[in-house]
Amino acid sequence: MTREPTAAEPGPGHGGDDPTGPGWVLGVDSGGSGLRVALASAGDLTRPETTVSREPVRTGAAGIDAGHLLEQMLPMARELLARVGDRGPGVPRLSAVAVGAAGMATLGDGLRAELPGALAAELGVRRLALAADGVTAYAGALGQRPGAVVAAGTGMIALGTDLTSWHRADGWGHLLGDCGGGAWIGRAGLDAAMRAYDGRRGGSAALLALAEERFGPAAGLPARIYPRTDRPAVLAAFAPDVARAALDDSVAAGILREAAGHIAEAAAAVCPAGDGSEVALTGGLFKMGEPLLAPLRAELAEQLPYAGTVSATGDPLHGALVIAAALAVDGLRLPCDGRLLHVPQEAADR
Repeated sequence: MTREPTAAEPGPGHGGDDPTGPGWVLGVDSGGSGLRVALASAGDLTRPETTVSREPVRTGAAGIDAGHLLEQMLPMARELLARVGDRGPGVPRLSAVAVGAAGMATLGDGLRAELPGALAAELGVRRLALAADGVTAYAGALGQRPGAVVAAGTGMIALGTDLTSWHRADGWGHLLGDCGGGAWIGRAGLDAAMRAYDGRRGGSAALLALAEERFGPAAGLPARIYPRTDRPAVLAAFAPDVARAALDDSVAAGILREAAGHIAEAAAAVCPAGDGSEVALTGGLFKMGEPLLAPLRAELAEQLPYAGTVSATGDPLHGALVIAAALAVDGLRLPCDGRLLHVPQEAADR
């Protein structure tokens, strides 16, 4: 476990240790790269204490392993509570917890069954929200405002809400969807590289050269990629090369234009209609910069002329804190549906 850098320590007046205030809230973000936990005053989410485990939570035939998540999360939570407690008298009062996890909607039955009792027993907290990582990405980007968020990295998912219900588009994995995401762009780039190797139409000599620079001789490419258990990540690793080639290569530029079209289609499918709607983009894919963002802006303007594109306020870990802080004061406005955002009935009744 390593500690992430934090901003200045909270000063007086933030309500964290006020016994009549909302207390402290815990946010958890579980994904493919590990587990992140943050503790913040419910009255000031801008200065959290954070800690990180680089070990991803296991997923098996029964879904996300609740025991493995708790085995990592509980010591991390106690470390953060002790860290805050060392700054003043008394033990910080933990008012609410929000756990966001990749696969929560389809693989989270074990978490929904085990976490409420375990967190009540171990941390004394009964206000709990269990969310899909798309929901925490949404809350981190837009808070509790209506709109749509596209989260894109290796994969791609769009999530939107009018604050009555959730609407999802894509996020179906690299074999069935994730269109426009990193693995999709990388696969399309490698297709163009192999076309050039074969002498077929649609090939790109520039992408072939970059593919061989990254993966070795083209003839051996299938043997290097197909057996990999982390195939989506391997494909996504080539996406920045496609962006690099797109500055001078029409085939690569065309791939990014098509990716932009897919991303905008997903956003349009979930964004509530009407003036004032907002679309936020979040995730590592958009760090590729203008080769992708320029065509994406054009596609969003064409497909969602009524919606403004805004910068994401924060990441999914910040989104987990936003949800927990809202839950702490009975102010959760994002829609609960049992799978994407689940608030156990005991917590909902408090």
